[in-house]
Amino acid sequence: MKTATLAEIKKEFKHRSPEEITALCLRLGRFKKENKELLTYLLFEADSEETYRVSIKELIDEGFETITATNYYYIKKSVRKVLKETKKYIRYSGNKETEVELLLYFCIVLKNYKTVVKRNTTIRNIYDRQLEYIGRKISALHEDLQYDFNEELLLLDSE
Repeated sequence: MKTATLAEIKKEFKHRSPEEITALCLRLGRFKKENKELLTYLLFEADSEETYRVSIKELIDEGFETITATNYYYIKKSVRKVLKETKKYIRYSGNKETEVELLLYFCIVLKNYKTVVKRNTTIRNIYDRQLEYIGRKISALHEDLQYDFNEELLLLDSE
């Protein structure tokens, strides 16, 4: 089976009734957890981006609280897991301001987490890569936001 392009799917949606589209979306939501999460964001949380950011920040905090700090291997795996989850939620939003804010928050929490950033090279590399990535993403924002986020980035980078 050949997968249809988004343009073809969009054209086909124009020929369907709202009831059929609803049924297709519900069927899509049944198959993967990520599909349900995206539908949840689009239906319930897309209207209020600020509350969405706050809820993701809480999830980041919870992720760092559940880290098993017995050795650096488990810390590294858990940090990568939290980062992967954060990026997944950023993808749902698609908002560049949300992306920068959540990644900055991730870096702040990581930096303050039991000073592992200073002691472990791998975790330090994850941290540094995120700072570089944030720096590139900030340049695509509005000038006022660029200034505010660059100030936060400089604080993280200088310490």
